[in-house]
Amino acid sequence: MKKRLDFWDIILRVMYTFIGTGVVIGIIIAMRVYVVDQFAIPTDSMRPTLIPGDYVIVNKLIAGARIYDRLDFKDGDPLECHRMKGLRKVEHNDIVIFNFPINRSKYRIEFKINYVYGKRCIGLPGDTVEIRNGYFKNNNYNGIFGVEEEQRRLSETPDSLIANTVIHAFPFDFRHYSWTIKEFGPLYVPRKGGQVILDTVNFQLYRLVIEYETGEKLRVNAQRQLTLGGKPIDSYTFQGNYYFFCGDQVLNSNDSRYWGFVPEEFIVGVVTRITYSRDRESGEFRWDRLLKKVNK
Repeated sequence: MKKRLDFWDIILRVMYTFIGTGVVIGIIIAMRVYVVDQFAIPTDSMRPTLIPGDYVIVNKLIAGARIYDRLDFKDGDPLECHRMKGLRKVEHNDIVIFNFPINRSKYRIEFKINYVYGKRCIGLPGDTVEIRNGYFKNNNYNGIFGVEEEQRRLSETPDSLIANTVIHAFPFDFRHYSWTIKEFGPLYVPRKGGQVILDTVNFQLYRLVIEYETGEKLRVNAQRQLTLGGKPIDSYTFQGNYYFFCGDQVLNSNDSRYWGFVPEEFIVGVVTRITYSRDRESGEFRWDRLLKKVNK
């Protein structure tokens, strides 16, 4: 004969169910905040390494998870957070998920929480990066960055066949630099404690970073003097670390070649594996990409 449940038995079972559900949800949230998260790849910029329809695992333990000091910020508010100790630093050729740093309408570095990019690390803090005839170069790394075949394709493509909106690159000063996605740099990547000598020309390379760190305007006054917040300046010591990220499909990637540096605090984590992939048009499951490791 079955035992009849009384009122309090039912209440206890409901409570245990809610508590159990809450614990599971809490574990999932904690995993996403501190350990791993999943992101979808929406564009071709990292092709062939990552393609639209891929879902990737982002390991937050590598660089250390970000812990927000406050959660009530709005887009454009300063990012107030601290980072847990990671397993290691971001390395050359890591594919990194980060918050896109540039507010296009105001052309300054700003944090937007749900607007993320995934690109390959070409330059670490303190590196000097260049592009020569379409190939990435770095004074502290002798290996190949990304997909060499894509850089070869860029190298062999005549400038006349590349749209002006694509070929011209940061800092878009055609008189003094005339940098392109085929011939770029050398450009020093800011490192905490690193110092640069500034003048009325090269300040353009670091204006966004300096204004982001100081909250002051870096300008050339009527007397052709470089000023920060109205005061003359001829050098600057960086307060934080920055990175230079680029896409593997170098002819079709919106990356640091166009908008410059990414603050270290904007880094979400390092891509380690494709969870699964589905063709966005047909819905077909790509079995060959299931749990595929993303190699550096």
